[in-house]
Amino acid sequence: MDAEGLLASAAINLGMALVALSLFSLLKKQPGNAPVYLARRMAAAAGDRGGCGILPLGHGRLTPSFRWIRAASRLSDDDLLRRHGLDALAVVRLFKFGIKCFTVCSIVGLFILAPTNYCCEGLQDTPRSNSMELFTVSNVPRGSNRLWVHFACLCFISFYVVYLLHKEYKEMSSRRIAHLKYHRKRPDQFTILVRGIPLCPDHGAYGCCADHFFSKHYRTYQSYHMVHDIGNIEALQKLASSLEEKIKRKRDNRRCGFLKWMWFKLTLEAVDSHKLEEKLKDVHQSIRLLQCENMLKQKELPVAFVSFKSQLDAAQAAEMQQHVNPLSLVTTYAPEPSDAIWTNLSIPFYRIAVYKLGVFIAAFLLIVFFTIPVTAVQGIVQFENIKQWFPPARAVQLIPGLNSVITGYLPSMILNGFIYLIPFAMLGMASFEGCIAKSRKEIKACNMVFYFLLGNVFFLSILSGSLLHQIGESFTHPKDIPSRLARAVSAQSDFFITYILTDGMSGFSLEVLQFGLLTWHFFRTHSIGHSEQPYLYGFPYYRVVPTVSLAVLIGMVYAVVAPLLLPILVIYFLLGYAVYINQMEDVYEITYDTCGQYWPNIHHHIFLSVTLMQTTMLGLFGLKSKPGASFATVPLLVLTILFNEYCKVRFRPTFLHRPVQVAKENDDLNEAEGMRVGDLHHAISAYKPPWMRPTNFPPDSSSVQPLIRSV
Repeated sequence: MDAEGLLASAAINLGMALVALSLFSLLKKQPGNAPVYLARRMAAAAGDRGGCGILPLGHGRLTPSFRWIRAASRLSDDDLLRRHGLDALAVVRLFKFGIKCFTVCSIVGLFILAPTNYCCEGLQDTPRSNSMELFTVSNVPRGSNRLWVHFACLCFISFYVVYLLHKEYKEMSSRRIAHLKYHRKRPDQFTILVRGIPLCPDHGAYGCCADHFFSKHYRTYQSYHMVHDIGNIEALQKLASSLEEKIKRKRDNRRCGFLKWMWFKLTLEAVDSHKLEEKLKDVHQSIRLLQCENMLKQKELPVAFVSFKSQLDAAQAAEMQQHVNPLSLVTTYAPEPSDAIWTNLSIPFYRIAVYKLGVFIAAFLLIVFFTIPVTAVQGIVQFENIKQWFPPARAVQLIPGLNSVITGYLPSMILNGFIYLIPFAMLGMASFEGCIAKSRKEIKACNMVFYFLLGNVFFLSILSGSLLHQIGESFTHPKDIPSRLARAVSAQSDFFITYILTDGMSGFSLEVLQFGLLTWHFFRTHSIGHSEQPYLYGFPYYRVVPTVSLAVLIGMVYAVVAPLLLPILVIYFLLGYAVYINQMEDVYEITYDTCGQYWPNIHHHIFLSVTLMQTTMLGLFGLKSKPGASFATVPLLVLTILFNEYCKVRFRPTFLHRPVQVAKENDDLNEAEGMRVGDLHHAISAYKPPWMRPTNFPPDSSSVQPLIRSV
């Protein structure tokens, strides 16, 4: 790819970003788009003004502005932590890490590495053209002493990144401890999840066995709540909600416009209101029967939520082995009530291993399938070779500028289009693994997506691009194979520059524009009528964390190899920071808070990026006939690995466990505030499943009130 292709990609992505951001700043100010762009604020103000008072009405509604970027930059970490939790702060700290890291690396790259590469005498058989290889390490001849400059920059960048990682890990660890103290009255702080409960031989029930065991061994044991096989009650409740909505909409269809009247005429008019109400009453009766105590006893599972009066006992019970048989009374920390996946609690242990194997096989098949679009994309990048092998492709040159668009913008656009679907596929796979909490499922999906991107997007792009570039020449000039392999990584720098441009400029701008959701809202508003119901979704950690981590990895690997990529990465992280601050504030709902358990995974992704950078440079120094620099890189790699082992011992346990010291301090604070036993009742009542809570039945059907007792 030449400079014209890069400029074409930059121009297209910059133009799309400006158009999308300008449209967003205009559309956000329109009251009708509030369910899309202010969904979170509308949900928070649902009981007050219906969301109307939060719209930025008045002056400037028809002129684009970027005040939202300025507002995002003013939001402090403490405010973000208070409003959205520590997981959201971990994502923002990832963007800040990228800004800090690549700003310094850009200074080093632009003022030291790029001039060093460009001013080299160059390879004798490489003509100076518009290619960006002139600014990469491939322009440095073999055996040149200038490679020691690259080694010095490698050492500086490595130590600087290690310093930032240590600082971030230490700060996030301190914030997690403070966050646990701040949320010391949260139900999950007093509750554990117990699985594999033995059947009581005297009463033939699981509940009494759990009650006898924990009341005997823990003084602060409070109560328990058994988990039941819900059957189809959840589907019945969804059906009841749907019927209620249909009845309500049918009663209001007389006051609607023509299009909405036609919609109801085709969909709901054929159904009699009396029949809908009778069906709703039958569904309520079925729910009532399933909620009765006699039915629940028959559906009891060997799983229970056990609550304590003391956080200290809850933490110790979650960490310790309870029974002489390690497969009985298996205890773990209970997830937040809103975070629990109730259907997965009924999965036996032996099935989970089978599910994990199935997910692994499915992920492997997806990786194999994805090699097809990646190889095709690299074929477009190596368009010069394609023209040699397939002469009719030269017709593209007849249209001015088309060749630059095809080689510069089209490959990254196609690859990003395929990558956009990967997080959703991985999240679906993780759903079948039996995770007991949505947070664990999304953390699992984060890791799966990151390793998928690492293997298929990064490594496969390099290998397939190098392969296509070397075909033919390897047979005619076999002695030059080592030098061509040395240029393999740097030869793909142009492609990754366009990838970062597309993922950053176009990707982030389309994320904030919410084009698909906006189109659906426009269609719905002009067909079945305007709705004040906001489109509220949970924050997509599984999509944001791995893609941004891949950008960090690409930047690390090419920090010394191709320094011109670094300033683009700074823009990438700045724009992403502003976009996702806005999305957290106005669009996405934070549905759970694991108190920062995403950060160890983020740290691991960055650590892999640093080690991959050092391994790549170790190989390049060797292929550049500089064995001294190659040998000197080995201790640097060893020190980085030792640093990661230190972090595993020093910081990681804080994120996996809840320190006894913190639990005891929380108990003392609760006691000092006069927290009574009755105040802890919510710790177990919060873990009543949604399908066991009384349903809002019609007021005239007293005969169908739920029989279940309130806990």
